[in-house]
Amino acid sequence: MTHSILTVDDSPSIRQAVAACLRTAGHRVVEAGDGCEALELAAAERFDLVVTDLNMPRLDGLGLIAALRARPDYRSVPILMLTTESSDAMKALGREAGATGWLVKPFDPRRLLDMTARLLAREVARGAP
Repeated sequence: MTHSILTVDDSPSIRQAVAACLRTAGHRVVEAGDGCEALELAAAERFDLVVTDLNMPRLDGLGLIAALRARPDYRSVPILMLTTESSDAMKALGREAGATGWLVKPFDPRRLLDMTARLLAREVARGAP
């Protein structure tokens, strides 16, 4: 099953690496350079999964997650935080904002694919549109 995934990172090389990895699993991937751009894209179409960095200009990952969770169509969409941040305090802030998963950069492509598959399967099991 092909899923539509939004990947958000201010680093073009990271964004491209994440997108390439997800495309190998057959997913459709749309890229955004920061949280503001991601919100514009999310308003135009509903994604099955969002993969976002934490530290970005204009709107960071926590702000993006909070803004997405405020939208009825994104309340249950899985959101994976992919960041260099690994502290328990930051992970707690991510959970509070509404992140459903956390991966630390540099990422292992297999781990990224495994985690996205689990998050997407959980969403399908819950009967999301």
